[in-house]
Amino acid sequence: VEPGMVTAIVGPSGAGKSTILRCLAFLESPSAGSVELDGSKYHYPLGPNQAAPEPWPKVTAVFQELFLWPHYTLRKNILLPLELRNIADAEARIESLVDRFDMAAFIDRYPNQASGGQRQRAALARALALNPSYLLLDEITSALDVEQAASIINHLADLKRDGIGILMVTHYLGFLQRAADTIIFMENGVVEEAGTREI
Repeated sequence: VEPGMVTAIVGPSGAGKSTILRCLAFLESPSAGSVELDGSKYHYPLGPNQAAPEPWPKVTAVFQELFLWPHYTLRKNILLPLELRNIADAEARIESLVDRFDMAAFIDRYPNQASGGQRQRAALARALALNPSYLLLDEITSALDVEQAASIINHLADLKRDGIGILMVTHYLGFLQRAADTIIFMENGVVEEAGTREI
């Protein structure tokens, strides 16, 4: 996953796409192998006194389930990681993200008062609030209509220009053909093919 590039993983259900994303987000430990993050290498299985690193804010992720706190507004959901890290310019970051993702009309709604696309944008904004170097996205267009998915593609293009490295899992070939620089085909936990979007 290179800075300013979109790498996409595609394959049938059960291929291991979401699992590898969780391993790269250090939320799950692989049974073997290693994960390298900007020169730091983590070998698995970890030793008895080793703990998985906390990759954030360098690496953040948005999963298909979004994991928004239902009892907080969308604004508070985005603000929470900033508050937990005592980020001084938290409010300014929020306002910048609200503008960037055109969320002013719904930012103070609760998740159950927002559409799927609105919740999706809030989850993406929350991941970006920490100014990550790498963004991991798991099926983020699955609940979106064509217009909303096109909007996400435009946002990904902006993030690429910002130098963020993006790794996304998707089932939609048209989406990754428009958005991805590198495509990885997985099946049964194995990379079967990888290359540029021409493949």
